[in-house]
Amino acid sequence: MAPRYKVTLTKEERKELEAISSKGKRAARTVLYARALLLLDAGEYGPKWFVEKVAEAVGMTARSLEHLKKRFVEEGLAVAIERKERLTPPREIQFGGEFEAHLIALACSEAPEGRSRWTVRLLAEKMVELQIVSSVSPMTVCNTLKKINLSLTKANTGRYRLTKAQVL
Repeated sequence: MAPRYKVTLTKEERKELEAISSKGKRAARTVLYARALLLLDAGEYGPKWFVEKVAEAVGMTARSLEHLKKRFVEEGLAVAIERKERLTPPREIQFGGEFEAHLIALACSEAPEGRSRWTVRLLAEKMVELQIVSSVSPMTVCNTLKKINLSLTKANTGRYRLTKAQVL
């Protein structure tokens, strides 16, 4: 397979990549890409390694290296080694603080008639029945209860665990 893109680094780019790969704290992927570009350098200062050898040395596939070379040649050094920014915003929070407040109030209230305590499934059904949310899975209720450290099986449901004060 003939190489489609040729990486030629200047002295300044090599210095920058060497600093990225050896100094400071950076994302592992950034350091890996910097090392790969240094090995792929086919300019007068580079070692001129083959893609297959670089792939074996840095633990990447040849296809990933070809994509890295393409990004470097077409878009520049900064774009090649850094993560791309998201085009779409992250998903909106469906169950926020208001949902948690209603869930805590419901879980701390008396259990339904004929039951000794609330279950995750009963809480989910009651939240829909009270029209607090249009739909919610028991797993969402379970994860929310876990996040706020509320246990449905303890006698002191809704109370915080007492801790001893530190003696100075």
